[in-house]
Amino acid sequence: MSRNAMVSRVENERVLVLERVFDAPRDLVFKMFKESEHLKRWWGPKGWELPVCHVDFRPGGVWHYCMKCVDKNQGDFYGMESWGKGVYKEIVEPEKIIYTDYFSDAEGNTNDAMPSTEVMMEFIDLGGKTKLVSRSEYVSAEALKTVMDMGMLEGITQTWDRLEESLNEIK
Repeated sequence: MSRNAMVSRVENERVLVLERVFDAPRDLVFKMFKESEHLKRWWGPKGWELPVCHVDFRPGGVWHYCMKCVDKNQGDFYGMESWGKGVYKEIVEPEKIIYTDYFSDAEGNTNDAMPSTEVMMEFIDLGGKTKLVSRSEYVSAEALKTVMDMGMLEGITQTWDRLEESLNEIK
């Protein structure tokens, strides 16, 4: 595990707050969330790739992506695809990204059977390092429990581990 461990807490039963310090400048950490060529290198849990990643990085723009499991050791997950869609609401470069996150299909139609999430990412400059604070607000405590039961926390932890590896390769 990395020395910069992720801290998580739940507020008001339906807001998941994640925090982690990355040993990289804020502009670079922000850029990793902004450009598809960077996202393709690290987004998703270990053993998953991003064969599709379209980013229209502006308020009202859409980020549409497909995560695919390429790790044979993951058993039934191997070969599985998971489509997602983010709709950007507010962008303050390099401080903040606010978007709504949906489960979707390959055409970008949202899956209304699954809970959407209001996500606010804050990038806090710590003088050469960056504290990333992610606040994900769900419609209900049940919706948060649904995604937690799906292993989301472990998935995000692995995703941020991969972000840290990518930052270390680039900087």
